Amino acid sequence: MSRLITLTSDFGLKDYYVSAMKGVMLQIVADVQLVDVSHEIPPQDVMAGAWVTMNSAMLYPDDTVHLVVVDPGVGTRRRPVAVKIENQFFVGPDNGLFSLVAGDSDYQAVELDNKSYWRNTVSQTFHGRDIFAPAAAHLANGVPLEKLGSEVKELETYRWAQPVADKDGLQGWVIHIDRFGNLVTNLSEELIQDTVGEQEIKIYAGNTILNQMVDTFGSVEEGEPAAYIGSAGMLEIGVNKGDAETLLGIQKGSSISIVLQN
Repeated sequence: MSRLITLTSDFGLKDYYVSAMKGVMLQIVADVQLVDVSHEIPPQDVMAGAWVTMNSAMLYPDDTVHLVVVDPGVGTRRRPVAVKIENQFFVGPDNGLFSLVAGDSDYQAVELDNKSYWRNTVSQTFHGRDIFAPAAAHLANGVPLEKLGSEVKELETYRWAQPVADKDGLQGWVIHIDRFGNLVTNLSEELIQDTVGEQEIKIYAGNTILNQMVDTFGSVEEGEPAAYIGSAGMLEIGVNKGDAETLLGIQKGSSISIVLQN
């Protein structure tokens, strides 16, 4: 078992929350390596948490434990869970995030209802410290997934919005906005190649029209928008040395269209 735990949350770094989770884990397994992925997930934004997790988790060594706490339902009836997806373990609330990470992959999941792997006292508002952090540490310490609780046959299921393709082109949506204001869409490079090929296109993003895709931001003038394939393999809209979200007035969930020019 890998003694490696990553941490992703919407807690920020102003308060004691991240440090408290680390302290609990280090009491259980002192020689674990803790890696901060991000604590700047927008508050309660489950989809943003899933996007960051799915684009980082599978790059880690086998059996890494990923503690992911974006938990708008803390203290409610939502289940605390641990999940194995491919060769990685995940711990956090069952609020749709892990189903987004899993996609079409098979998974094994348990509800964290074995209280012997919790802290002795549990706050109704800080399960990250009192339930999830101990469970993650015990997993990293070699406790089998099945020992942590009872089987969950199906996680709370969310789905990424699916793009639409027709004879006129493609319509997709902005599914994530990174800290630079780059607009990440659900239009994959593969889908664009299959649909567009070498045909001329126009890309419609709000009131902005782009006549082509480019390789990177620097392919356009400073302050100008650019459409390109980002590091996650999806179409992105950015502004060279600028913030596309602000400058173009486009929010998460907005439509982005690629129209074929016949």
